[in-house]
This record gives sequence, C-alpha cells and structure tokens, in this order.
Amino acid sequence: MDPWSLVPIADTIPTSWGWFYFFLVLTFILHLLLMNAMLGTGIISLVRLVRKGNEACPVCKDFSLKLPYKIAFTINFGVAPLLFLQVLYGQFIYVSSIMMAVYWLSVVGILVILYYSAYIYDFKYDQWPQLRVYFLGLSVVLALVIAFMFTNNMTLMLSPEKWTGYFENRSGTMLNLGDPTLIPRYLHFVVASVAVGGLVMAINWKLKADPKGTEYIDQGMTWFSYATIVQIAVGLWFLISLPQEIMLLFMGGSMLHTGIFLVGLCGVGLILVFSFKKMVWATAGGLILTITFMVLMRDLVRNAYLAPYYHPSERVVIPEYAPLFIFLIVFVLGLGAVFYMLRLAFEAGKEG
Repeated sequence: MDPWSLVPIADTIPTSWGWFYFFLVLTFILHLLLMNAMLGTGIISLVRLVRKGNEACPVCKDFSLKLPYKIAFTINFGVAPLLFLQVLYGQFIYVSSIMMAVYWLSVVGILVILYYSAYIYDFKYDQWPQLRVYFLGLSVVLALVIAFMFTNNMTLMLSPEKWTGYFENRSGTMLNLGDPTLIPRYLHFVVASVAVGGLVMAINWKLKADPKGTEYIDQGMTWFSYATIVQIAVGLWFLISLPQEIMLLFMGGSMLHTGIFLVGLCGVGLILVFSFKKMVWATAGGLILTITFMVLMRDLVRNAYLAPYYHPSERVVIPEYAPLFIFLIVFVLGLGAVFYMLRLAFEAGKEG
C-alpha cells in the first residue's frame, strides 16, 4: 500500500505558515526549558534523597516547594506548541495519536496521579520523612513515562510508511519501538533535563542570601557539566541513528542543516567551558541560545522525514487575520501576567 494514500488532506490555514512555525518554535523552547527544569530538579532531588535518607536536605526541601508550580507551568506552556504542531502537521500527528490512542489518552490519567504525588511530596515533606522519597520517585517515574509516550508519538508521526501496521493492530496500542531513533531521542531529552535541573539548582541558590549557597551552586554546576558531557554522546548516537540521507544533510549535505548543527555544537562547547568555570549566568544565556539552535535542528529533521509527503509551505491560505491578532494580544498579556505573578511569588519568598 502506498503510504501517501494514508495521509489525510491538510486543512486550510488563515495566515502564512511562517507565523505558525515561529510560534511553534518559540512556545516549544519555553515549554522545553520548563519541562527540563521540572524533570531535572525532580531527578536530582530523588538522587539526593536516596543518598541522604531522612537526613536534612535543603535542596530537596526547596525543590519540594516549587515542584507543583513547575508542573503547572510545564503543562500550560506545553499546550501552545502542541496546538501549533497540530495546525502545521495535524494530518500526521492525529493519525499517529489514533494508532497509540490507549497510551496517548492514558497520559491525562498519569498526569493527574503525578500531580497528586507531587503535592503530597510538597505538603507532607516534613510530616512524612520516610515516605517523601516514594512520592517524589512516583512523580519522576510517571514524568519519564509521559515523556516516553510523547517521544513515541513524535517518531511515529514521521513514518507514514509504518502506518500500515494499523491494519494488523487496530486496538490503539501501537508503539514505535522498532524505530532506531526512539531510544536516543528519548534519552536526549532526559539527559538534557538533568543538565538543566543542575543549572536551575545553581541559579536558585545564586539568588539566595544563604551561607551554604556556594556549595550548592558548585554542586548544581557539576550536575550540569557532567550531564552535558553525557548529552554530547547521546546526541551523536541520535545523529547516527537517523536515516543516512537525513544524517548526511547535517554532515555537509546541506549548508543550512550543517550550519545550524555546527553552531549548536559550538554552543555546547561554550556552555561547557562556562559551566566548569562556575559562570552561572553565562551558562544560562549560552544554554538558551544553544537550545534554540537544537530546536531548529529538530524541526529540520522533522521536515526531512516528511519531505516525500509534505511541507508546511504547501498549505492553502484563506486569509483571516483576526484570530492571529487576538492570539498575539492574549499571548503578550498572558506572559505579562505570568511574569507579574512570578515576581510577587519571588518577593513573598524573600520576605518569608
């Protein structure tokens, strides 16, 4: 069967595809930073709790207070990029979601349990010292499960030639386990979250007037540095696991692809230098720029996979600009409200 016959016809869009692509990249970068901060700090806290047992752990206590908020921000900032992805690639993501519908829909229930576990970890941190590690562990494991489901969906949508498997499995339990990029792609996000979690730890204690701040800053930057080294190895694994024709685009086959890859690679080297020198703010700035280029590289990979079938520039535009203007206004006001609430929370925390 011709895989192209399984790809639904794309809907029309109200404005140029470039607008949707811009906001897809922008909102995904925001979501990625928040998701990495949430998962990474959770993993670091879990490791420290396992090592220390019931001993005092100021880092773990501090993370417990912020974990529910990080989850909330991660979820809310994850909605926008998913919606923009559906606008530009809906005919692919909807099909892959149907094929793994049981797992995809289960994400909602898993997320509710994760949320409850995180709140119990926060509210009962001092009252239930022997149980805190289990509630945090449950939250981290469930977050890793959700990340695995998303990775499955994002890889399955790129492979229409595998959709014929639906005719042999119509139960909604199809996963993309045979894809050679699945595991390295998944680990690429998980290891990155540990690095970002370490940096968040360093930034957090950099902002505190605490005599032990220097110790925790150093520990956070150490987490960041060594996780980034592991991330380089995982990233290379991910690169060589790509189909050869796509991998070669980043190895000199395309000036655009190769240029973005080299800039991202240089960015990783730069932030490693900053992190080993314990330059927290320079590392944070370099990380944001590096993540931006990595996200662009990720989108180039997606477009290369789908090139035989589709490119967003092919979408038919029926002009209707009012929704775009309304979105821009709401988006700016929403960001302003979020930053205002964060400032109030930060000032309240300093007073406390």
